[in-house]
Amino acid sequence: MKAAVITFPGSNCDRDLAVALEQAGAQVARVWHKDDALPQGTDLVAVPGGFSFGDYLRCGAIAAQSPIAGALRRHAERGGYVLGICNGFQVLTELGLLPGALMRNTGLTFLCRTAMLEVATSDSDFTAGYEKGQRIAIPVAHHDGNYQVTPEGLAALRDGDRIAFTYGPAINGSVADIAGVLSENRRVLGMMPHPERAADPALGGTDGAALFRSLVNGAVNA
Repeated sequence: MKAAVITFPGSNCDRDLAVALEQAGAQVARVWHKDDALPQGTDLVAVPGGFSFGDYLRCGAIAAQSPIAGALRRHAERGGYVLGICNGFQVLTELGLLPGALMRNTGLTFLCRTAMLEVATSDSDFTAGYEKGQRIAIPVAHHDGNYQVTPEGLAALRDGDRIAFTYGPAINGSVADIAGVLSENRRVLGMMPHPERAADPALGGTDGAALFRSLVNGAVNA
């Protein structure tokens, strides 16, 4: 599986994400936000966490206008895999690849700690390595992780089994305690917690590693 990790000015988890994917067996290329094309044969585009330039306007809004954004959108439209983590999740909502929006956390505080998540569905190549209902410990580090979506949008997510992860207990005010969502074709995942920070024993936990292994295996067998 060939993965492309995009770096924006202010990205600070791009190396972590690349290492987690490599450890799962992926071939990883690094892509700068001013590039206008993805490497040939890219299966997965990964948008890392951090602080993309222009976040002072609205998180992800300016990043979604970068030259690489067009290639990212076309990749998703033809059924390619896309993973957006933290700021990457914000970018994907700004691109319209996932529904909803990310707002300031309840209490207007920055959260940086390990959160408990519940796997809401195992029916995707991202989450097939987990059991539905399984509880996993994944770090969070965000100020604008409060996921909101219209009542109709929430109903569509629930009806389509597209909520990937939920917080338990709630931490940031997200509607229905949502921590991650899938696209309609289940090839795009956006999530606020950082599985790449829980993918190696040296980091203090490995609960995130299954996501990357599952994704690589799914892409190889697709």
